[in-house]
Amino acid sequence: MAQSPAQPMAQRLTFWLKVSRPGLWFQTLWLYLLPLTTGADWSSPALWVGLLYATWPLNVLVYGYNDLVDVDIDARNPRKDSWLFGARGSLRQLRALIPVMALAQLPFVALSIWLAGLEAAFIFAGIFAVNATYNAKVGGLRGRPPFDLLNPLGYLLVVQLSVALNGRPPISPLAWLYLSLFVMHAQLIGEIMDVVPDRAAGRVTTATLIGIGPAKSLVIAMVLVEGLLCGLAFGDWVLGGFLLAGVGWLLFDLLVYARTRAYNPREFLLAGIGMNVAGFLSMLWLFWSPTLLQSG
Repeated sequence: MAQSPAQPMAQRLTFWLKVSRPGLWFQTLWLYLLPLTTGADWSSPALWVGLLYATWPLNVLVYGYNDLVDVDIDARNPRKDSWLFGARGSLRQLRALIPVMALAQLPFVALSIWLAGLEAAFIFAGIFAVNATYNAKVGGLRGRPPFDLLNPLGYLLVVQLSVALNGRPPISPLAWLYLSLFVMHAQLIGEIMDVVPDRAAGRVTTATLIGIGPAKSLVIAMVLVEGLLCGLAFGDWVLGGFLLAGVGWLLFDLLVYARTRAYNPREFLLAGIGMNVAGFLSMLWLFWSPTLLQSG
């Protein structure tokens, strides 16, 4: 049976979408929307430029670049080849993705600079620099603990992009602290999930270096501080209580359920679904009660 000319294009489009890990878009969307929880002009073109960028264009750059560097590791990673955690692409497929990643950035860079001026140019320069330093073949920070946890703080540039495009007030230092812990614990959770394939490939991360048990303990400590910050600094014991309840689950996982064993594909799926539900529910709550943008 002859192959339809449209089929290869459909396969490429599916691959391009899958590389961007739609199951993790909630993280960049959450960061972009946070400054807008105290008021957003949904008719503003600038708002939609940034919001659309925080979906496929940004994530295909971040994860496509990472997949290109980690192609051999991902070949044996049970998390891969899913809409939650990304495609398992060949080196040929990923090299062909490079111009797609680049072209996806251009209209958003140009429009953002036109709308927000020089600040947007610096923000995009930061985004590209963070990705380059993390994924560099030689000396990349992804393999240099603890910089593998610090480099992803570049995600917070999405918050500043939202501030710049939408003319929102600056984020408070305490909010930046909360967001920094949020980003680092999310990065460390991903590393914990990937300990087995990373070790098999000889990749060094914070999780492979200190082990699953200590890495989980570090995640618990960060989430505990996040919960206390929400309650004590921002007066939000709803979000804070939710995080503290999460600490309880994480302790159960460490001490009783999984302990230090590797997770299986079903558990990866459930974790991904749970993270999305928690992420979107917390964003809905912050639109109802934007406590993270005030302290006291």
